[in-house]
Amino acid sequence: MPDYDLIAILGPTASGKTPFAAALANVLDTEIISADSRQIYRGMDLGTGKDLIDYTVNGKQIPYHLIDIADPGYKYNVFEYQRDFLTAYETIKQKRKLPVLCGGTGLYLESVLKGYKLLPVPENPELRARLADKSLEELTGILQQYKTLHNTTDVDTAKRAIRAIEIEEYYAHTPVDERTFPQLNSLIIGVDIDRELRREKISRRLRQRLDEGMVDEVRRLIEQGIQPDDLIYYGLEYKYLTLYVIGKLTYEEMYQELEIAIHQFAKRQMTWFRGMERRGFTIHWMDAGLPMEEKIAFVQAKLKGN
Repeated sequence: MPDYDLIAILGPTASGKTPFAAALANVLDTEIISADSRQIYRGMDLGTGKDLIDYTVNGKQIPYHLIDIADPGYKYNVFEYQRDFLTAYETIKQKRKLPVLCGGTGLYLESVLKGYKLLPVPENPELRARLADKSLEELTGILQQYKTLHNTTDVDTAKRAIRAIEIEEYYAHTPVDERTFPQLNSLIIGVDIDRELRREKISRRLRQRLDEGMVDEVRRLIEQGIQPDDLIYYGLEYKYLTLYVIGKLTYEEMYQELEIAIHQFAKRQMTWFRGMERRGFTIHWMDAGLPMEEKIAFVQAKLKGN
């Protein structure tokens, strides 16, 4: 029987991975570590899909980690995530429980599943995606926030400027000495949802969250002093809702552009997970449409080596 250190559950947005992880954790009597780059922020609830009710199973609260650990406006990063993951992981292991890692942020998942050391400075696809549509002048301005520019070689092209920002972002948050990271023997379960069903669920969830007050959540964050640019930095819901709140988009423009962006995001998530397989990860894919009992049985069989 394989001796696993960790169960990892990954999948695109709207695949139902969180309710499944909670149900599994309930059966295994264990705790969940989140791998979501935006659910770490307090007060950013509807926009991040932070459905905390999912962590209650049959009236029992499933303990979770790395949700609501940072203030909105702060730019948390993958290196801090590795540090905080290890703290949560070791806390759970000390209780002689098998931790369940659950989320859809590929960079966070891979950084702990692979256990790589992050020197030299790695690529940051999320940061690159956020900077991709900015002009060279805008990128230069961002870079100047990190350091005084003694020469212009970093900013002679947009590509070089983005890489320079990537490096500065790394050094702004990472100790000089290289940290080691343990090699974990992880059972990785992928929740595979039909593309059309995924699109349908994404659209339905977007309408639901807007009805529940997602626009008011963004207004409240801005009223609390969070700068609109800092909210836009988080992308997806916070980008488009903020642009609507500050008058840059109409409601209809916001809705249409956000819906498209979430569909594209889910597609990029799947592209990342397929890339993980090419990079040597074994992901055991499971149909999202299976009854919960069958999903749990699927994982239990894998834990036994079947």
